[in-house]
Amino acid sequence: MDQRDMEKYSSAVTLSDMEIFIFPELLYSLLLANIMSPVIWQWREDPWFEKIDRLTPYRRILRLKQFIMDNYDFNLDLETWGLTTKETELSRFKQFMDEVKISSSNALFGYEGDQYYFSVDIRKHFGLDKYNSKIIPYWKTETIEAMEAFKLKKGYQKGAGECVSLSTLYGAALFIICGIPLEKIYLMATPLHSQNFVDVKEGILTNNRRIVTKNMWFNGTELTAKAQRAMRNEQVTIISHNSGYLHVVYPEATMDQKAYALFAKKLKRFLVTELNSEILYNFLRQESHLQKCFQIEHVYNGRKRYIGAEKAYAYEHTSSFRLNDSSRDNLFNEIDEYEFFTEPLADRISLNHIHDYFKNNRVDFDDKGSLDRLVHELECNHIKKNEILRTLFEFCHLTPKLPNPERKHFTESQTIKLTSDMSREDIIAYLDSIRETNVTADLAFYAYRDFSKANWTPFIKAALERNPVSTAGSENLSETEVIAVLEKMPNQSIYAGPRVAQPDEVWNFERGDGLEKAICLANILKKRNRELKIDILLEKNFVYIKYAGKTVQWPSHKDLSGNIKIA
Repeated sequence: MDQRDMEKYSSAVTLSDMEIFIFPELLYSLLLANIMSPVIWQWREDPWFEKIDRLTPYRRILRLKQFIMDNYDFNLDLETWGLTTKETELSRFKQFMDEVKISSSNALFGYEGDQYYFSVDIRKHFGLDKYNSKIIPYWKTETIEAMEAFKLKKGYQKGAGECVSLSTLYGAALFIICGIPLEKIYLMATPLHSQNFVDVKEGILTNNRRIVTKNMWFNGTELTAKAQRAMRNEQVTIISHNSGYLHVVYPEATMDQKAYALFAKKLKRFLVTELNSEILYNFLRQESHLQKCFQIEHVYNGRKRYIGAEKAYAYEHTSSFRLNDSSRDNLFNEIDEYEFFTEPLADRISLNHIHDYFKNNRVDFDDKGSLDRLVHELECNHIKKNEILRTLFEFCHLTPKLPNPERKHFTESQTIKLTSDMSREDIIAYLDSIRETNVTADLAFYAYRDFSKANWTPFIKAALERNPVSTAGSENLSETEVIAVLEKMPNQSIYAGPRVAQPDEVWNFERGDGLEKAICLANILKKRNRELKIDILLEKNFVYIKYAGKTVQWPSHKDLSGNIKIA
């Protein structure tokens, strides 16, 4: 491999967020690695998914969502995968992308998103404020095996992963468990987030562990508002698909142009809704400062009574009933009688009147006359008309910041064709057969950590350069004590067969095959003495690590033979 390929292929092993940004093929490679993994295929045997094939695609996705909610947590901390520096990473990537472009597009190199992210102080939000601005985290994307292994860490009851891990997990599970065709799954990355758009019904967005339907997108709840943050405030930097990818910086796009056009059309349609009384109620749920402008009329025992909108919405927080659906009367029955008035509240707009208005009038944001008539109905002394209109429009219409296809040169690439009738073994064989002509498929075997089907050098490069947790965690231990700690760990790998964990996975999850322990020890020793020469000799059942006239032996069950020489 030349130097450029070595960086890319070693990045497929460490899979940090910044590496995926520089090498966009890696996003889909991780999804393919998860599809090849036996873990998600084993879910099919879980009673939770029994007879799932009898459900509609949408119901299958709901069932999958609950499974992921029950079994995985969102995890994003600074300790799991350690820290690096901007200088180190910029030096690595300068041959691939200009520093200014990296800084303006990637969250770890200065990007803070739109005004929202400035206002919340993004470095403080992620706990980076306790370090100087040159320190950045290795936010590594976890494979499904690493996500599962979090159950082994102290304090964790479930598996865990960051947003890219969860999006690629969802992508693989949608295909394996729900039978959603790959061409209907689009992976999207922004500088601070990763999520998927799934072309089912009106569309579904996966967002960390949850999913968001179109109805949910416009329900005005706090949970949905948080789910909208990336789409509302950030540029979409990568769209990844089985036909290829589109990157905001690189001029060439490998994604099929028609597939991208279809994705953009359906995503934009998902993010727009017509304004009606239900949407207005949802809007007021989100824009709570406007609730003081409205009141609701309710007939009780044949008499009209009135309540301020802010009081009614307050009761929603502790109720399963909502103001804008058929359960409204049930909600009103839960409200204390003393909250109601017998006469209309002064200077308040009646939501009942607005409801009747929407029955007979369609609001078109492109029609000034339509807007003027609506403004007349929304006359209020507490708020400026233009503010209500502006925020209403923003609530109903979101235009995603997608890469401009007119500035891209679309090149032909090989579409990855997997079908739901293929077995796991068929899929691995197929991906292996196209490696010479499809870089994404080739990189998938490195993300999959398969030593039997990959060049070992990128793996060792990644192990010795980007695993700071094991070296930091052992810095106060003597060489003998480090060996004793590794010796004491269960001789069990988190990866099955000839697949190999990185040193920090061994250290974090406190277990490893003998080969993995040997590579972890090599990482720690090289950190202490860069001039040290190390040989790792693999035999069928044992691994020997030799250095400075010493030999350490551990059993290995990876069924691998060979010699790793670290100069």
